[in-house]
This record gives sequence, structure tokens and C-alpha cells, in this order.
Amino acid sequence: MIKYLGSKRKLLPSILEQVDAVPECCSVLDLFSGTSRVGHALKQQGYRVISNDHNAYAHTLATCYVQADRDQLLKDVQQLVEECNQITAQAGWFTETFCLQSRFIHPRNGARIDAIREHLASLSLEPELEAVMLVSLMEAADRVDSTTGVQMAYLKQWAARARKDLAMRVPDFLPQAANGKGEAHCLDAAEAASRFKVDVAYLDPPYNQHSYLGNYHVWESLVRWDKPEVYGVACKRTDCQTRKSPFNRKRQIAEAMQQVIDALQAKVAIISFSNEGYLSREDLETMLGNRGNVTVLEHDYKRYVGAQIGIHNQKGRKVGKVSHLRNTEYLFVLHDQAA
Repeated sequence: MIKYLGSKRKLLPSILEQVDAVPECCSVLDLFSGTSRVGHALKQQGYRVISNDHNAYAHTLATCYVQADRDQLLKDVQQLVEECNQITAQAGWFTETFCLQSRFIHPRNGARIDAIREHLASLSLEPELEAVMLVSLMEAADRVDSTTGVQMAYLKQWAARARKDLAMRVPDFLPQAANGKGEAHCLDAAEAASRFKVDVAYLDPPYNQHSYLGNYHVWESLVRWDKPEVYGVACKRTDCQTRKSPFNRKRQIAEAMQQVIDALQAKVAIISFSNEGYLSREDLETMLGNRGNVTVLEHDYKRYVGAQIGIHNQKGRKVGKVSHLRNTEYLFVLHDQAA
């Protein structure tokens, strides 16, 4: 899966433990799905997973890892991956934007991404197959990028991996889960919370000023393939300036979070949150406590690589100090009294 700020790879065992502890649990709603690492793990455990995220790249990842089933699509995916790996490179919008105007991907690989993406667009694939192929391309590009894991900036010198040849692979998508076919949706979080009745809801919302759309705008443009106007050194999509989430705003996050909590239709809710977030542990315990009994688990981790490196200006000069090297991830477990 792609490199991702806020990935719950290390937290997965604890999340799965909490879900497995719910009696007769069959269905789980992953409300802010991101890379779908959690949804993928839940599907692998046999749960019927409903994933949701308002970003197109995240919805595509969920369509691949939660909704699409390996037993139905594997042969077609294998043939298309082999076909795409033989396509002749042809530089276009992606190369100009993310390899020349900016330096996220080496131009040699950028030209291959352009050619493959145009080819996939020309095929008019059915949605699940297209999603699996787009994830294959996204992950191939991620393996040869030149960043520290976010697309706010890129390295001054090409990373060693950036000079390797881009090669697509079959993503690690799964057969249909024992408890039923998964679903992927691209809805507002509160709308999704009110629409789907499940046994467990898992929430991993944005928690501070860092926007996932801004951090992963290259993937958003690769998936949408709308070739948008861009701005700044990082060549961000211009809609990064207008598609703002209330979860990224200190004055709005509490109301947004409360709306989602109030709308949930689940016996148990598991909420992942960081001590670096706009809401404190006490804030969340109060919000959740109005619906039932709450327990809190704490996990201590090293911060992401970019935070450890520190703050640099556009010329690469260090201009800020690293405030701390570790953070605490909370898991809030709510047992709804009314469910």
C-alpha cells in the first residue's frame, strides 16, 4: 500500500482485537478510510466492510481493497498489468506537472505514468476493475517517488528509488469476505454515518491542520485524471484551496465530530485520535460519554519522518526546530447504551 501519514499499520492489531471482541460482529463501517489498510485487514478477517472517504483517491483504494473481489477479477487484472508494463512511454500532463514543474517523480517514470493512465482511460473499464488498475499504477508510482511520504514538497536530490524503473504489480486485493461483499462510498462522513447500520463503526478522522487532499494531491489528480490547474512549488490542485474539511479547522472540528458521533448507527464505535489533534482526550470522552460507556487505550509511537527532519524553507534551509519526536495514539471504544 502507499506511504501514508497517519497509517494505522502499527495500530492494526489493537483495532482488530477490539472488533473481534464484539459478540456476533459481522459488519464494520470504516468511515474515514484513507488507504483502506484497516478495511483491507477487516475484510481479510471475514467482516463485511463498508468504506467511506470523501477524496477520490481514497475511494479508489477502498473500491480495490474492500469492494472488488479477487476471485472475480484476478485474471483480468493480471492481463492488464502485463499489458500496461509493455506500453511505450509518452510524456504528457503528469510529466510536465509532477516531474518538470515539480520533482515528485523522475521524468522517465512520469512519461510511463502518462502513457499508462491515458491507456486505462481509453478502455472504459467497469468501475471495480478500473479501481484495481488505478491502485496498481498509484502503488507503482509510490515505489519510485522522491518524497518523505507526503506531497507537500519533494527532495532536493532524487531519491535512489526514483531512478528505478516503474513497474506495475497486481495489488493485494482479497476474495469476498465470509460475511458478504464490501462496499466503497464517497460521501460526507456524517451522511455515511447516518446511512449505514452496522455492528461496529471505526473512525479515523483528520485531527489537525494537515489536509489529506493537500498531502496526497498527486494521487487525487492521477485518479481523477482531470488535469487541473495547479499552484505553488508542489503543483497542488487549485481545489485544495476550496475543498476544506471542518476536521482540519480548529473552530469547526468539535461540531463536525459531534455530528458524526450523533449520527452513528452501530453497537460499538472505535475512534482513533492523536494527542496532536485539535480535540483533547477529555473532549472526546465527553462527546462519546453521552452515548454510552467509553474505554481508552493509549499507544506511544515515533512521529512521521517529515516531523523528525524538521521545518525547511523552499531553498532547503532548515528554519524551524523539531518540537517532539513521539506522539500518543488513542483508541476510544464506545459501547452504545441505546443499541
